[in-house]
Amino acid sequence: MIALTHAMVLAAGLGTRMRPLTDDRPKPLLELEGRSLLDHALDRLQAAGVTDAVVNAHWRGEQIEAAMARRTAPRITLQHEPALLETGGSVRMALPALGDAPFAVVNGDAFWLDGPSPALRRLAGAFDPAEMDALLLMVRTTQVEGRVDKGDFLLDPIGRMRRPKEREIAPYIYAGVQILSPALFEGAPDGPFSLNRLYDRAIENGRLYGLVHDGVWFHLSTPQDLYQAEATMRAGLARALF
Repeated sequence: MIALTHAMVLAAGLGTRMRPLTDDRPKPLLELEGRSLLDHALDRLQAAGVTDAVVNAHWRGEQIEAAMARRTAPRITLQHEPALLETGGSVRMALPALGDAPFAVVNGDAFWLDGPSPALRRLAGAFDPAEMDALLLMVRTTQVEGRVDKGDFLLDPIGRMRRPKEREIAPYIYAGVQILSPALFEGAPDGPFSLNRLYDRAIENGRLYGLVHDGVWFHLSTPQDLYQAEATMRAGLARALF
């Protein structure tokens, strides 16, 4: 188990599939249940013990900055990105503010409901720096409404992950919530690159792991997804699952 004190929320994307809702605002500032997706993510991080968080900004970055100025906790470091750095490049740039210990990274549009135990605390409890460079929260594809294609990963009995082979269907997709070790970024390039590049290296070294979410997760890709999630929450259907 690790003490989770630092985190990053990825909030710099263009949100093109969520248009027209994102024509005039960044996707993480879209609201669900009267609160922005970004605030939902930071609320969960704060509840898990995170005291310091980096939030990156690009599209409509001034709106992200204004929203973060209204928060008192966790302490926010705003990372302005004049050019998109993708997921890997953004986290690599933030490393000096994230410290030397494992840290959480949450997508700015990730929205989930916890199961019996909070997902972030489950991740922190399961993370073993001696064995892992990354621990990703995974969702069963059978529980996801909408298109999941061939899935993202397969897990062995101890949670070690691999990619699906050709014509193989993976039963899990990534939920946008993870804990990463700074060691994952050893030798990482400058500039834009995807975290998938580092995941593949970790897979080769047997150091990429997954933890299956035991709560509810919402796939928020299009306006219809957001409307459906709002309707589900308003009806109390998601909470009724527990």
